[in-house]
Amino acid sequence: MKFVRFLMKNAALANVPNHIDHFSKFSPSPLSMKQFLDFGSTNACEKTSFAFLRQELPVRLSNIMKELNLLPNRLLTTPSVQLVQRWYIQSLMEILDFLDKSPEDHSVLQSFVESLETIRNRHNDVVPTMAQGVIEYKDNFGQDPVTSQNIQYFLDRFYMSRISIRMLINQHTLVFNGNTNPAHPNTIGCIDSLCDVTEVIRDAFESAKMLCEQYYLGAPELELREMNANNVREPIQISYIPSHLYHMLFELFKNAMRATIETHEVSHNLPPIRVMVALGGEDLSIKVMDRGGGVPLRKIETLFSYMYSTAPRPDFGDNHRAPLAGFGYGLPISRLYARYFQGDLQLYSMEGHGTDAVIHMKALSTDSVERLPVFNKTALKHYKVNLEADDWCVPSKEPLDLAIYRVAK
Repeated sequence: MKFVRFLMKNAALANVPNHIDHFSKFSPSPLSMKQFLDFGSTNACEKTSFAFLRQELPVRLSNIMKELNLLPNRLLTTPSVQLVQRWYIQSLMEILDFLDKSPEDHSVLQSFVESLETIRNRHNDVVPTMAQGVIEYKDNFGQDPVTSQNIQYFLDRFYMSRISIRMLINQHTLVFNGNTNPAHPNTIGCIDSLCDVTEVIRDAFESAKMLCEQYYLGAPELELREMNANNVREPIQISYIPSHLYHMLFELFKNAMRATIETHEVSHNLPPIRVMVALGGEDLSIKVMDRGGGVPLRKIETLFSYMYSTAPRPDFGDNHRAPLAGFGYGLPISRLYARYFQGDLQLYSMEGHGTDAVIHMKALSTDSVERLPVFNKTALKHYKVNLEADDWCVPSKEPLDLAIYRVAK
């Protein structure tokens, strides 16, 4: 019996490339925030969600797995990246098992929820594991502009795909596992249909402040203003995922506090971190302003790079470290969270003064639509592109010596 199971497992593994080729031919189907809310409403149908996910999850997994195989072989052969590949293959196989099962069978629906929870737990460490693979690659082979560009392009899409897959899994498991959250009656799955933005801002600030006080024995205060252009008397509330917003804000507050304290370490009075929240007809924007000395313009985009982290290397044996600590992935991942539902995260810095970080989000649930990577010819070109000569003059690091141009007498 064990031998039969062994043969069946190997046969399934042999078919994985065919399954990936098949499902990658389909484009992912992006959902809007409103569709997520409708899926999880009181009229939600578990059978419909099951039928959608057993088709959509293989499409999203296969699309990004095709791109994973386009990475440099030296990166693909690192132990960490190979581990991530095995996780994705195993998860794909487990979902494919449900393609021919009937949604009318309650035990199938329950088994599907359990499988999704297993997949979610398996993928918990995908980000740090992939980051470790990049470190292994850089340590062994160094880095060049073309490879760095390809890796940056891929990781933005890979991590965005991961965010979207976890979103689908979380919504299904939270809505259909029978548990409710009485403390937040407006929450549907992981979405709060009346997310109190100010409350999330204060929660994220207090968490960052506590961390800052533990390390620096002090922290700047918060000055918060809000402007609801739709109704000045109403609090600012939108349909959003509080955990995503918290993640972005915590990262920005952490950076702002560190910069403020290190810039004003000899001062008895730390300048506060100011936050402005504005809700308009289309956008909700949150601006976090500090007086932490700022960053040179040439370094701004580097802050969002996965290849140029200056943070200390994390110790994988230290289970007490915060997630992603030491990888320098806080800002790039936060920007992906903002962009996931058609928003953005931008930095505006004045060296010598401070930095303004702005989170843009869609105000309407119908406009908040998933931003998903799709594998096609356009994506393929990004992995084959070579850096060409710039069509603008690149200034030399050294001043031009005009003496060499003197006319001979």
